[in-house]
Amino acid sequence: MGAALLSGCAVVEQLTGAGAEADGQVALSPAPQGMPRPPARPPGLTPGAAAAPPAGARTVEDFDTTDDAARSAAVADAAEAGARRLGRTVASLGAASEPGIWIKTPLVDSLTQGRADYPAAGTSIAVELRPAGGAPGAGSQVSLAAMRLLEAPLTGLPELILFAD
Repeated sequence: MGAALLSGCAVVEQLTGAGAEADGQVALSPAPQGMPRPPARPPGLTPGAAAAPPAGARTVEDFDTTDDAARSAAVADAAEAGARRLGRTVASLGAASEPGIWIKTPLVDSLTQGRADYPAAGTSIAVELRPAGGAPGAGSQVSLAAMRLLEAPLTGLPELILFAD
């Protein structure tokens, strides 16, 4: 089994041009000419803006690492965000360990800024909309911080209305 794994590594090195340097770092060769490159991240979208939760996180407050400024901005910017209505989506809590104010939804094809309205509570926030793949009716995943700002039940399936800038 071990020999098969090692030989697999050699094949990967041949295909990717990767090789371990003396310091243990992997060096990659440039992408072949004509290979498509991923699009550049639109300005202003910073998925790493909030810190990752600490290793011993246990409570909602431990996992929600957004700061007061980010929370205030999400609420204040909601009135100006999201001019184009995307539609309704049934939402559930996404990965609590993934920081930030975001919604993964099949209603967008690329990373964009937008707004989420939660009519049941009368709340709106500015969010980062992330593509989730799947059919438009497949539902969405919402960050812990966004669920809290929307005042949506963490264990519920709230219906949200999403808008894109």
